[in-house]
Parts: sequence; C-alpha cells; structure tokens
Amino acid sequence: MNANEHAGITGETGRSITRVELTWIENQVEFWIRFGRDAEETILDRRRRVLGFAPGSVFAFVRWAANEYGTALSRIDIVRAVTPDEPYSTVSFVDPGGEILLHISGWPKVERVLQAIDAVEAIGIDAADAAPDHWRHVHNRLTAGELPRPYSRSRHVAWLMRRRIAP
Repeated sequence: MNANEHAGITGETGRSITRVELTWIENQVEFWIRFGRDAEETILDRRRRVLGFAPGSVFAFVRWAANEYGTALSRIDIVRAVTPDEPYSTVSFVDPGGEILLHISGWPKVERVLQAIDAVEAIGIDAADAAPDHWRHVHNRLTAGELPRPYSRSRHVAWLMRRRIAP
C-alpha cells in the first residue's frame, strides 16, 4: 500500500476509499463500527485493523476509552464517505474524513443514538440505508436535549423515491 492509498485518496481498485482505524484493547480502548458496509479490511495486528468504505457509504464509528477513574471518552459519529472532489470534515481515526451526519459525545447521549440505530433495524431497515436526514435529525434533537422522532417505513420509502430522482 503506498502513501496515497493509505491516505484514502485512491484504493487499489482506483476508486476513492475512506479508511477507519479500529482498535480493541478490552476495557481500555474500544473503537468499533456499529453499522456500515466495508469495502476492504486490513489487519494491522491482533488489536488494530483498518476498514475501508466506498464513496457514498454511511457508517457509524463508536469510540470508547477508559482510564483508572472510569470512562474517559464516549463518542459516536455517523459519517458518509466522500469522493476526492467533495468537501469533507475531519474525524479522528477516519482518513481523510467524511460528511458528518451525527456527532455525539457522552455516554447517555451515545446510548440514545445506539437505541435509535436499534429502532431503525427493528423495522427491518439496515441503518446504513436510512435517510441521511434522519441521522442529522437525531443529532440535532439530542444536542438540544430532546428525543428524536422514530424512523418509519413510510419515511424510508420517501427517501428511496427522493434518491431515485435527485442526483
């Protein structure tokens, strides 16, 4: 893998890949993907791996870390992988970054996001296929201290129809 490929500019197949570095050290550092369809995987060692996501893919990246006093970091980001010509925001451990649909910190709010993801999946919809606006809505409502409205099948059908007619 050359420097440009690792930087997320182009993968071995010639398409843009967004890479996420995951770490798992039990009860210390746990960075994991809650949902999303990875296009590639590179295992770095027994505790670290890198997942690659194709442009347009949506994924949820959960980060948790602890120290001797308890939880030090609890965060979830729902990100859409971008193409090289699209603007993007940086996210730690996501290379080069992506379109941030949701960014929540603090365990109580992270737990509510995980429940919102579970609710989408409970109605038979893959969370990666849900309307990006839903994740923005969840972000805005939780940031304001309000409960988000649940995602519905009718909203999902409307999203699929909108996606067919809009570029």
